[in-house]
Amino acid sequence: MESGAGKHWTEEEVKALLSVWSEKNIRKQLHGTLRNKGIFIYIAKRLQELGVCRDWKQCRAKYKNLKYEYRMVKYAHNSGDVTKTMKFFHDLDAILRYEPVTQLAAEENGRCSATETQPNTSPTTESTQ
Repeated sequence: MESGAGKHWTEEEVKALLSVWSEKNIRKQLHGTLRNKGIFIYIAKRLQELGVCRDWKQCRAKYKNLKYEYRMVKYAHNSGDVTKTMKFFHDLDAILRYEPVTQLAAEENGRCSATETQPNTSPTTESTQ
């Protein structure tokens, strides 16, 4: 399967990326890692084994785009707009719902700090505990 830099990802290619991304060790390495070139080189090699010829930059770009689109749909759903949808939403939800959510908490001196909360935990129940 030949795929160049300007080529769109096929459904099969996206499914292959999602299958590699859904592996626990990959999810763990991607979460919270800023310098992740090595992880995407590994993902690109795994995709080649599955017949998908994409380089690490293409994999990272697709990962970022899928994650962004997922968050936009998830936000819309949480806001009551169920009309917004995407093709692989349920697959991405299964992958991303277990990531801790980083929230900004206001400190006393006016600055914000990042705090991690568990999924499905609302800030109100967290503060009462």
